Amino acid sequence: MTETHYLTGNARGTFMRQDTAVMLKRFYLIEQASIIGQAGWLPAIPYFEMKTLIPKMLWEDAMTADMLRKRVIELRFPSRMLEVGTDQPLVDYIRSCYLAPNAIAFMMVMSRLIKPALRSAYQTYLNVADEIGDGPTYRFLRVAIEEKTRHIDILEKFLASVIGDVPQEEVEKADAWIKQQDLWLQKVGGFGLDAPNAIAIEPLTGKYEPAEVPAREDSFRKVRFYWPDIVDPAFPYGTGMQLQLRSAVSHFNEVWAVETGGFILYSFAEELGWSFVFDAARWVYDESRHVRMGYDRLVSWGYEDDELPLGTYIYDSSKGHDPIYRLGMLFYFESKNIGKKIDRIKNFERMQDRMSQHDMDFDWADETIHTGYGKTWLSQVLKNRGQDPDDYSHVKDECERLVRRVVESVSEEEIEEIKQIANHMITKQSQ
Repeated sequence: MTETHYLTGNARGTFMRQDTAVMLKRFYLIEQASIIGQAGWLPAIPYFEMKTLIPKMLWEDAMTADMLRKRVIELRFPSRMLEVGTDQPLVDYIRSCYLAPNAIAFMMVMSRLIKPALRSAYQTYLNVADEIGDGPTYRFLRVAIEEKTRHIDILEKFLASVIGDVPQEEVEKADAWIKQQDLWLQKVGGFGLDAPNAIAIEPLTGKYEPAEVPAREDSFRKVRFYWPDIVDPAFPYGTGMQLQLRSAVSHFNEVWAVETGGFILYSFAEELGWSFVFDAARWVYDESRHVRMGYDRLVSWGYEDDELPLGTYIYDSSKGHDPIYRLGMLFYFESKNIGKKIDRIKNFERMQDRMSQHDMDFDWADETIHTGYGKTWLSQVLKNRGQDPDDYSHVKDECERLVRRVVESVSEEEIEEIKQIANHMITKQSQ
């Protein structure tokens, strides 16, 4: 009897299409849960540098997650549903990390456990997968590895710079918690190519809630109202140099929008799903760029941190209320001010202030996108609640009422303080 001979394959056949889809789906779920946690912690992180750099990290993570999700759908595993299934222990593990005892601990768990574990998993995947058959995945995972490496470096350098100023008991609490989370990650089996171990995550003893009161570091002038015209109609918004300052201070104070964006991403992620998370991640990142724009301009004009007012009144106005009003607040202020930006762009051009013109020009483009986000997702929330999705006037009215109530609560001491801060800033440039 003649033996039949066949040509042999090689290492490229290690993982079939469905094997690949299973692993990429797992990575997507981990990234998604990580993004939600980073967003939810933004209001509680006091450090200005991290409050404005973590948004870029979570947006880059969202870009990776979106590519992972699309790739899984392309591979048709096993249908177009991305159910959690046996990967639930990994999602639960990430959610347990939301319950960090303090901001230092949360940044540590991101820089020392979650992001390194994902980077390692991506590298392992690229080492054994097929660059020909799975070429599209290769490209974006290589980018993801570079981004994770940069994220870890930024976080670790920052932690090293501030750890000496953190109360020792808080550092010890963070260190102990990190060791616990490391042990649980090992019990789960890490973020590898194999399915996780089917265990319950012990630390899930509560539900994380974003901070209703935003944490702010002491290096800036911590106020509720960041410019006199907010609480004193007699103080002009200003023209010329005063308009330049007012615009930069406004951009700098969009910290409230970063915090609000993080709050709503976390709060509505489960209800609205991935498309919302992806849009909200971009929204948060854009707001952080606006903050950096204003801060950079103010620093370039010679201001020190302790001369700059950092307010909270818009964020404060939604405290204790349904998160729909935080979503409405972000949408309302985006749409309310967008029409004024074209005039300001022209004013800055006449002043030959190319920097302010540039920043306002890009801001205008961003806000146009954000108005679309606001309409889309506020309408969807209303629809989910059985209300008219095309009528959000009652949400807008309530947002106006909430802000007005906070403004009306201003004290004479607060008015005098912000006037003193603003007049000092104006005088400094006049001299």
